Amino acid sequence: MPAPSDNATPRHVLTPSSLNRLVRDLLGDALPQVWIEGELSNVAKPASGHLYFTLKDSGAQVRCAMFKMKASALRFRPVDGMQVLLRAKVGLYEPRGEFQLVAEYMEPAGEGALQREFEQLKARLDAEGLFDPARKRALPAYARRIGVITSATGAAVRDVLSVLARRWPLADVEILPVPVQGREAPPAIVAMLRKASASTRYDVLLLTRGGGSLEDLWAFNDEAVARAVHASAVPVVSAVGHEIDFSIADFVADLRAPTPSAAAELLVPDAVAVGHHLRQLQQRLATLEQRRLQANAQRVDHLLARLQAQRPQARLQRDRERLEHLQHRLTAVLREQSQLRHTRLERLHGRLLAQHPRAHLSLLARRLVEQDQRLRRAITHLLERRQTTLRHAGHALHAVSPLATLERGYAILFDADGQVLRSAQGVAVGTPLRARLADGELPLRVDRG
Repeated sequence: MPAPSDNATPRHVLTPSSLNRLVRDLLGDALPQVWIEGELSNVAKPASGHLYFTLKDSGAQVRCAMFKMKASALRFRPVDGMQVLLRAKVGLYEPRGEFQLVAEYMEPAGEGALQREFEQLKARLDAEGLFDPARKRALPAYARRIGVITSATGAAVRDVLSVLARRWPLADVEILPVPVQGREAPPAIVAMLRKASASTRYDVLLLTRGGGSLEDLWAFNDEAVARAVHASAVPVVSAVGHEIDFSIADFVADLRAPTPSAAAELLVPDAVAVGHHLRQLQQRLATLEQRRLQANAQRVDHLLARLQAQRPQARLQRDRERLEHLQHRLTAVLREQSQLRHTRLERLHGRLLAQHPRAHLSLLARRLVEQDQRLRRAITHLLERRQTTLRHAGHALHAVSPLATLERGYAILFDADGQVLRSAQGVAVGTPLRARLADGELPLRVDRG
């Protein structure tokens, strides 16, 4: 075969790196994103946090990678043999020239169909008006009895009871146990909702469970459950799964909470805040009462001053002074006209004695004593009523005080930093604790997990 001549078309020589880069770009342009379903194998997650695996079916396989940021958002743990659905970019791992998929999203293969069913039911119930905000009812400000519809053995019920006991121990909480997963869960939940609603026993109902996959939470996407929540005569709070989980029951309920613990906080007020508010009201009442007493005291002083100014003794004194002045003038006139003025003086003196104010002094004195006694009785009665009201308010405040709760046998646990211990999770053996009781504190140490 003859060697190529020097006049042949110039050769475009590629390096392995440039060839792999060219192939990578061609694949990326031709297939920017694909959906692919298959079985996982060779799943590995090194310390970097990236996820590496092979996706295969009966006839072929392809290597895949999912980088840390996307892998950390997965709501399930991929394992060998699991059937999954991927959204991925087609690419090439240049250093080795290996064809691979870079996964951006992964879900168990069955979740796609469930998600479509979820969206269809959601759209249909929304069109019927089951999600209408105008029909949602407000929760009672101080719920006396709360029905919690959930699994009696799940973590959710422990979180709910812990938060309710801490925030508002006055509430009567009843667990209404139902299965929250599997085929038997929807009819059991529907039956319990109807029973609780018909009993008129509860002020509010909480429908809740912990987190899980879409299949685990599917009982709360059941149409019968949604209609039972809608038909409930009692306000219903729904708290299903984690904050990112949404169920049909959440949309129908009167209120949706992101977690079971958050639902418990929404159901009842904070006893500490209520106690603080009551103390503020008591202080305002005491201030108002003090101002009222001061105003009454000033009014009494004013009335006494007016009474002093209008006493007969004062009037008598003024008349006496005037009389003395007249007597001086009369004496001067008598000196000038002794006999004539003496006769007239005697006549005037007789008339003056007949009209002397001392005749009315006794009557006015008795009236003054009566008015003074009535005033004193009114002030005493008013003070007694105010003291009784204040004493009753103090008893009511003491009844809801956290210290009263401690006196009934409860205790508050603090960790070494002085923070209130709300959960047993994460408390290691040997951890020092402090228990606050009604009459003091006790040092404790955890000896078993």
